[in-house]
Amino acid sequence: MILIVGVCLAGRLALAAQNPRGQAVVPSDRFGIKVERVPVVFSALDRKDRFVKDLSRQEIEVFDNKKKQDILQFAKETDLPLRIGLLIDASNSVRDRFKFEQEAAIEFLQSVLRPRTDRAFMLAFDTNAEVVQDFTDDIEKLSKAIHSVHPGGGTALYDAIYYAVRDKLVPEDAGGGVRRVIILISDGDDNQSRASREETLAMTQRGEVTIFAISTNISGIQQRGDRILQRFAEETGGRVFFPFRVTDLTNSFEQIGEELRSQYALLFRPNTPRDGKFHTIEVVSQRKGIKVRARKGYFATP
Repeated sequence: MILIVGVCLAGRLALAAQNPRGQAVVPSDRFGIKVERVPVVFSALDRKDRFVKDLSRQEIEVFDNKKKQDILQFAKETDLPLRIGLLIDASNSVRDRFKFEQEAAIEFLQSVLRPRTDRAFMLAFDTNAEVVQDFTDDIEKLSKAIHSVHPGGGTALYDAIYYAVRDKLVPEDAGGGVRRVIILISDGDDNQSRASREETLAMTQRGEVTIFAISTNISGIQQRGDRILQRFAEETGGRVFFPFRVTDLTNSFEQIGEELRSQYALLFRPNTPRDGKFHTIEVVSQRKGIKVRARKGYFATP
């Protein structure tokens, strides 16, 4: 659970993003969040990378800056509502497979969104970021929005993520009972953003958002953008996929969907100082051969 208590120093970043009406959005430089209890959504996998769905609370430990914490709440295969931001890179660099990516994204939303429970919005970005469809559980509206996007222009990746977290996903908290997820389809390159990579990552961590990234690089050689996607995913508890063939893209979306249906959620009240610094989180399974994937940490704002 996070309590938003203030925003200050507005205007240092002139984010190149737009709301659905096309008005410029200027974010604040800091995102004030008072942390009283820390929620952690995580996935558990065996040695063959299969999801483990039967862990008990007694088999899990959580550490804040290497100090063991008491778990207040624990849930299997969490039924927390999903709030999904589908971010599609519409720059010239992703033109080759764009149509197939659109269809795969629609299939994913059809398989994941639960009516009256989950909601998603769709944001396209090139030089600017624009919300093409606001939050809805209406697949037809989302499909229409995805089909309306055409590639062209530069890439403001960091601005798009920053805006999606601060202005769209965080306000959806509504009492602390949702999972916030970004599905990012991009090559990871950025040549237009005002926000830096580290500022964007910090915003994502403060907003408790998990990023699943699908690379559009089909060269077969790891590029700088792939490493950026990997970092965003790993730091937030998500995954990055590198579908070399177009047929692999559908499989990537299917794996994301399976993971979202196989997660756990825990909550702890930290006994470490509220010093405003970044605190590492480690979730450990006592069962042999189980590895846990979770966000790397949070900001302990007093």
